[in-house]
Amino acid sequence: MSTVAYITARGLFGRRRVLLLLPLPLLLVGLALICRAYDVDPTQWGQAVVQGLGLAVVLPVISLIVGTGVLGSEVDDGTIVHILTKPLPRRDIILAKLLVAGGVSAVAAAVPLFIAGVLADGVKFGVALAVAAVAGAVAYSALFLLLSLVTRRPVLLGLVYILVWEGLLGRWVSGTRVLSIEQYVITIADRMAPTGMLDGKVSLPVALVMAAIFAIGGTLFAINRLGSFSVAGETS
Repeated sequence: MSTVAYITARGLFGRRRVLLLLPLPLLLVGLALICRAYDVDPTQWGQAVVQGLGLAVVLPVISLIVGTGVLGSEVDDGTIVHILTKPLPRRDIILAKLLVAGGVSAVAAAVPLFIAGVLADGVKFGVALAVAAVAGAVAYSALFLLLSLVTRRPVLLGLVYILVWEGLLGRWVSGTRVLSIEQYVITIADRMAPTGMLDGKVSLPVALVMAAIFAIGGTLFAINRLGSFSVAGETS
């Protein structure tokens, strides 16, 4: 499994796609620094920057880029067959891919969110955002990794989930919030360090349970889906 993880990480950082991870975190930190430099009251920019940009855009988009990249390209170009011919359980392949996707996404999102949180309300808020971002990165990565196995358009479907389900319906239709990873992340961070800047719409038990369901359920479905691939790289 460690070999698959190493090859996945090397392949991910060797592609131009990894450069897409830089602009959004830099924008998040840059906006927070500008607001702090001009002594703008955090109550005026905290929610827009931290929640509106950091948790609603930076975290899910980074997870989408990485989560669909660790396996999706191999499925598209047929190189997945080289992995499937190895004497490795499908479980180990998926767990290795998820480890890389979740780890890279967590670091790329949690670090700028921690910095923005510290600038907005101190270290406690920064830590809360970082912890919530890690939980969200794992859940998002499991979902987007699964999408890369069930469709040839995982990025498109991922954007539909982020922009339409979470971004549009999640703000206006209360029933959809139960299936919104963004809402779980917001609630976890808000309960760890209440500031008034975050507006979680689900309870903490729901957030924790549903985040675990997304992470574990997505992983199990991905393992099952990969198990249906034949050595020829086609699904049965």
